[in-house]
Formats: sequence, C-alpha cells, structure tokens
Amino acid sequence: MTTTRATIGIDVGTSAVKGLLVGLDGVVLATASRPYPLLTPAPGWTEQEPEQWWQATVSVLAELARRDGIEVVALGLAGQMHGSVFLDADDQVIRPALLWNDGRTGDQVRQIEQRIGRATLIRITGNAASAGMQAPKILWLQQNESEAFSRVRKVLLPKDFVRLRLTGSYVTDPADASGTLLFDLAERHWSSELLQTLDIPREWLPEVMESPEMAGRLTAEAAALTGLPTGLPVAAGAGDNAGAALGAGVVRPGQGVLSIGTSGTIFVHGSEAMRDPNGALNGFCAAVPGGWHLMGVILAAGGALRWYADAVAADQRREAQDAQRDVYDLLLEQASAVPEGADGLFFLPYLSGERSPHMDASARGAWIGLTLSHERRHLVRALLEGVGFAFRDCLVRMQAEGAEFEQFVAVGGGARSDAWRQMLANQLGLPLAVPTAEEGPAMGGAILATVAAGCHPDVATAVDAMIKPPSKRTMPDPAIAARYAELHAGYAKLYPALAAAR
Repeated sequence: MTTTRATIGIDVGTSAVKGLLVGLDGVVLATASRPYPLLTPAPGWTEQEPEQWWQATVSVLAELARRDGIEVVALGLAGQMHGSVFLDADDQVIRPALLWNDGRTGDQVRQIEQRIGRATLIRITGNAASAGMQAPKILWLQQNESEAFSRVRKVLLPKDFVRLRLTGSYVTDPADASGTLLFDLAERHWSSELLQTLDIPREWLPEVMESPEMAGRLTAEAAALTGLPTGLPVAAGAGDNAGAALGAGVVRPGQGVLSIGTSGTIFVHGSEAMRDPNGALNGFCAAVPGGWHLMGVILAAGGALRWYADAVAADQRREAQDAQRDVYDLLLEQASAVPEGADGLFFLPYLSGERSPHMDASARGAWIGLTLSHERRHLVRALLEGVGFAFRDCLVRMQAEGAEFEQFVAVGGGARSDAWRQMLANQLGLPLAVPTAEEGPAMGGAILATVAAGCHPDVATAVDAMIKPPSKRTMPDPAIAARYAELHAGYAKLYPALAAAR
C-alpha cells in the first residue's frame, strides 16, 4: 500500500480546536474539530479553561492519526491571539485564561500608557495599548488576584500552552508575541525596556522562535495520548491571523487579506516593520521570517448586515421565506439595483463602537442623508457601502504609512457574494482574489509544519507548493472606483462631525 506523507495543522480557536490533515501538496485529507465553552463570569469578561483546549487537541489529533496509509511527518500550531495562561512552578494552570476579547483591563491600559508613554509604546511594539492584549492582563492579575499572581512562573499564549503539553517546550513565535504589548516589533524579540518598566520578569515569558522553526518534538506521553509518533517535529506556529494569511497564499510584499466576517480585517504583508504613529492600526510580525503585517480591524462588517436583517428587514425576511431564498441574497440583490452612493445616503457602521482607525468605543452607527425618496433598498446599499468605506479608511491610513498593494485575497462569508465583492473591489480600487479553498489558520499551521520537517525549504516555497492560485479575481471598474473615491471624501467627514457633537 502506498504511503502518503502529510502534516497536521491545529487551530486553537475561541470556540473550538480545528485540525487539518494535509498532504505535502496542500490537499486536505481529513478534518476534525472539538468545541468548548466560553466563560463569562462578569459582564465584559471572557475566559476559558486551558485544560479544555488540551483535551480537545488530544481528541482532534487522535482522530486525525487514525488514518491508514498516512505518515504524519510534523505538526504545526496556530491559535487565538492575546490570551493569558498563567502557570505555576509545576506548569499547573493557576486560573482560567483571560481571552483576547476580555474587556476588564481598562484601568491597566491607562496605567501602561502613563508609565511607558503612548508614542514609545507604538514605536517599540507597533501597537497602542488595548484591553485585549496580554500585558494589561498580567497587571490586572497583580492588582486584583494577588495570591494567584504570587504563584506565577510562566505566562503563555493559548497555542503555546498546548505546545507545552505536546513537547515540554516553552516557545512562542514573533507573529503571536506581537500581540502581547511586550514585544519589540522591529527586532523580533521581547523588549527589555517594556519588561523592566512594567516589572514583568523575563523568565516568565517563553523563548521566541520563528514560525517555521522546529520548536520541540512530541513527548512519549503526548504520543501515547494522540497515537502520533514520539519525536514528531512541532513547528513554532503563529497567531491566527498570520496563520490564515499563509492559508490564503499571502507571503510576499504587496499581498494582503480582506476578511469579511462578523467583524472585518484588512492587512497587508510587508518586508519591514510598519506602524501607524497614532496607533489606529496594528503592526504585527508575519509568520514569514523577515516579514510583517499592518492590519486594520472594523468591528461590524457582515455583522452590520446581519443586524439589519434581524432588526429592520422583517418584510424582506418574509419575502425570502415565501420564495425559499436566503434573505441575505435577497438584500444584496435589492441593494444592487441602487446606484453608487445610494442617492446621497451614507451609513456609519459603528454599531459596536469602532476600532480602526478611530479607536473609539463610544462611536455609534447612523444613516445620514435620509429623504422621502429613500426606500429600504437604499438603506441596505448605504449599509454595504458604509462597511466598504470603513475598510477604505484603514486602507488610506496604510497607504499613508507607505504600505503598497497589488491585490487582496477576499475571505469570510461576505466575500462569497459576487455583488458585495464587486462593490468592495470598486470602493478599494483594487482587485479581490477568491481563494480556491478557505481553510483558515489550521492550514497555516500545516504549511509551517512542512518547513519544520524539512519537506519544503522555506515558507514561500511551501505556500507555492500547497496553496492553489485564486479560483477567480474580481476587478474594480475604473470609472466606478473614481466615483467611490469622491464619495469616500464625503464619508470621511461624517465621523469627526458626529464625534464633535457628542
């Protein structure tokens, strides 16, 4: 029987662990996932039990290992960023992990900016202080759970805790470490200046290895639990966004990803550390050694359309149900019948506040310019265009920092709509490529594993061998793109005017 060589990619996500068994040619041979709960012990708090990540990972790996004719040659990890796993001297979890979307650390964010200075923080880390990042969580534990803090000997990111259980190694990678607010973005190592100022011991933090490097080997104990071979190489891996970029084929300057999910992200790959001096964008290391990402996040993308469908579109929901159609398809069809600019109607999609580029939790959504001639289809058109203009806000800031673009790979649920994708291509003035398959961060882990095992010489070669070229490309219409550039100039004036009126 012929044996197929393969790697496994694991994504330690917020809702589940997902695993992919992937051939060295990029063909997905098997998938598995295991869910776990999100804990919300107080309003604005989000936690998870790291032990549940580990049990889910063991179960996923055991399922993927039970494949005849497959030789697994390496394992790679990706996962949710920013979370804090606090371990004692025996590597036991001290308390549930604080997650990326935990909002309890507002006081600690302000303390960090006062002690370090906002400009210095951005210069070193590429990021302004944010409640989701790891450094504020460490200070929160010190100031609110002193007994637990006194027992801390290691602080790990989520996927790195799983790797500790797999290999016994304390390791992270530059892409994931970039989100801790303790990492020197340009130098790709922990910042002695920040650690000293915040009085965080360096020995609490893991060793930093580049994403495709072998960060350890599977222990005999982990091998017995999973059915994988003892000594299996395990790659350093990456945070979820950096891992997903590899899965989208983004490894070279000028390439970028536009993700249209509930929220939206837009980021571009570059060959040097990029920063927004105002902290409106995030600067992160890429999973490619010597590469970086500049990223903007909008909080309501597909979520804005879902809100409209749930809260406003009762008639369209009934119409779609009667016609046995998807309500979102109907909404997009009706919006497509309205000309660019929605006959003078604008929508600000700040339904949950906004992150990039305004960094304003108090920002609010609004339709502006309503007249008696507007119908519901205008409301939907303006809403979709508002999301596109919010992405363009980020794009303009990126261009101001010297970022260059050739095209974006469009991923997420919103990217599957031809109509919305064409609108976004016109609003950004850039081609949007559609991946042949969209496997997410776990594919990035599998790609990195091939390099760690020596199956491919570097990340770019691995991506070229494993990721098929885009299945199609949506090109902007030059005349419509020029019209949208004019409309965006008007849109950009609305947020400052409303913010000043609060």
